[in-house]
Amino acid sequence: MTQGQRVRKAVIPAAGLGTRFLPATKSVPKELLPIVDTPTIQYIVEEVVASGIETVIFITGKGKAAVEDHFDLYPELEEKLEREGKTDLLAKLRKASLMIQAVAIRQQRPQGLGHAVLCAKDIIGNEPFVVLLGDDLVDSKVPCTKQMIDVYEKHQKSVVALMEVPDEEVSKFGICAGNKISDRIYDLNVMVEKPDLKDAPSHLAIVGRYILTPEIFKILEETKPGKGGEIQLTDAMSKLMKAQGFMGYTFEGDRYDAGDKFGFLQANIAYGLKRADIAPRLREYMAKIVAKGI
Repeated sequence: MTQGQRVRKAVIPAAGLGTRFLPATKSVPKELLPIVDTPTIQYIVEEVVASGIETVIFITGKGKAAVEDHFDLYPELEEKLEREGKTDLLAKLRKASLMIQAVAIRQQRPQGLGHAVLCAKDIIGNEPFVVLLGDDLVDSKVPCTKQMIDVYEKHQKSVVALMEVPDEEVSKFGICAGNKISDRIYDLNVMVEKPDLKDAPSHLAIVGRYILTPEIFKILEETKPGKGGEIQLTDAMSKLMKAQGFMGYTFEGDRYDAGDKFGFLQANIAYGLKRADIAPRLREYMAKIVAKGI
């Protein structure tokens, strides 16, 4: 492992079919479904930009060209908005295309998160990188990615974001356990992909943020399909943990699973309440609903 290298690149897998949001996702990638008026994946990209990341690698699939298009220039629309004096909209439109150097790689067959990460091998090269799931939002004062980069730079080991989950959700996540070395940081020694509650080593669940060293690629190449017939990233990370060590970090902030219908609604309400142009009316409407007992 190369010590002291800065985390400069991010991988955002966006090849999933989004079946939980059908029929909406028949023609619109789930990553572009809006939280208020901004696509989910743009919030993810804004997070990595605010964390000092220079290059974003999108892992896309069939029907996901719109994800790439969203971060491309749109001269005709920009000219129209400029002619009409709609400067605020113009600024919002340009923000997406100017914020980052973007690269897209096609994952031809959906073979799991581990395979999606492996697709980025040639562009990542021999340096550490961050992986962010395209529908996992973390609202925090300090970007979650920046928090994790700070942990990586201190310990020079791969880092995974963790949160405590209740009993009924344990089997939905990769679960970790280890020695707690500070308020939010664990030196991990166990990782299990979606265990039954009775077999889970803890309630510390892996959520959609990972900083990985480049040695993960060789392990992924050798990892056989696990649960669901897919190449599981957790299985590869468990092997990397045994070889190099691995840190777990319980991040500061509120996490929303925008790939889940309820989580998507939660995110829209939470982000709407942060908007001065929407919050007063939204609070009033929510109060009316509660009063009616709906």
